[in-house]
Amino acid sequence: MKAARAVLALALVMPQSVAPVEHQARGRMVVIVNPASGVTRLTREEAKNIFMGRTRFLRPGLVALPVEQAAPESSRARFYDLLVDLPLADVRTYWARLYFSGQAQPPRQTANEEETLEVVAANRGAIGFVDFDKVDARVKGVLVLEKPAP
Repeated sequence: MKAARAVLALALVMPQSVAPVEHQARGRMVVIVNPASGVTRLTREEAKNIFMGRTRFLRPGLVALPVEQAAPESSRARFYDLLVDLPLADVRTYWARLYFSGQAQPPRQTANEEETLEVVAANRGAIGFVDFDKVDARVKGVLVLEKPAP
């Protein structure tokens, strides 16, 4: 009986002690562009306007090709939470309204982070997002997104 209580107590404590480390590693995301785009940094508002279809240009003369990961859905949900502070269901509703009214096309979807990196690296106007630790030499990070500390 004492062993069962000890295991239960340990199980209750473990998620609390592991969560902050996991949150730090998985909490930050980076908006990425092709290094040849000429873009060196973006503000949160500029990124928001591109990913929400309000701006069609990455910079003057360069059409933006926003890409988002279809899987894992948790990455996409976290990205929109960090960027626009909206749940993914609201973002989907927003895009459905724009799409069916003919006002804009939603971002191109990729299967995963690796495909996002490949698409951004291969297209000068592409802009996407990946976890902070996935950025490599093929792309350029222009905006780091993370939740402010409480």
